[in-house]
Order: sequence, then structure tokens, then C-alpha cells
Amino acid sequence: MATFKKFEEIDAWQRSRKLTNQIYKTTAEGAFAKDYGLKDQIRRASVSIMSNIAEGFERSGSGEFTQFLATAKGSAGEVRSQLYVALDQRYISPTVFDAVSIDATQISRMISGLMSYLRKSGLKGTKFKKV
Repeated sequence: MATFKKFEEIDAWQRSRKLTNQIYKTTAEGAFAKDYGLKDQIRRASVSIMSNIAEGFERSGSGEFTQFLATAKGSAGEVRSQLYVALDQRYISPTVFDAVSIDATQISRMISGLMSYLRKSGLKGTKFKKV
């Protein structure tokens, strides 16, 4: 696995950014746009994925990064759960549900892989480098 110099290089962050854009587009249409509670919650959960990846990376310690990645992974699960609500309320079609849910699942797997790598690597992060 490559060393990242900035969080924008992380594939899971890039994919979560695309997911967030899709969530915003999907929740701006039809009856979904009028369900302010669900719309706000799923948007916040999708933003949380990319935000926690970025924040964890910027902490410069792999232990903290792993904790933030766990939160991001949890938010990916939250998005998937809320997609079921949207599907059940007929705010989204089964086709949209499948596409967005698959994206969230793939992001979750990418995050899991990164967490596993960090745990096994023995890397501590840049804040632990001796000057």
C-alpha cells in the first residue's frame, strides 16, 4: 500500500466524496426532499464518511487514524441503513437503492482494508518521527 501525502489521495475518501455527491443529488428530488429529518440524517452520515477519513489522516498518528476510520465505516453502515428507509418509503427506486448501497458497501470494505493495513504495518505516524 502506498504512503499517502494528503487525504485526497486516499481511494476511500475519493469514493466517499462521490457517494456524498450522489446522496445530495438523490435527496434533493421528489418526496425525499420533503422528508427533512431523513434527508438531513443521510446527508450528514455520508459527509461523516469523508470527513472522518480526512480528520483521522490529519491527526498524523496511525492509532488515531484507525479510530477515525472506524467511525467512517460506521457512517457507511448508517448510510446503507437509511437507504432502506428511503426504499421502504418509496423515496428511491430499487435501482437507485442498489447502486448507492453497493457504493457504500465498497467504501466500507476499502476502509476495512486500510484499517487492517494500518494495524499490521507497525507504522505509528508522522507525529512520532524523531527530529
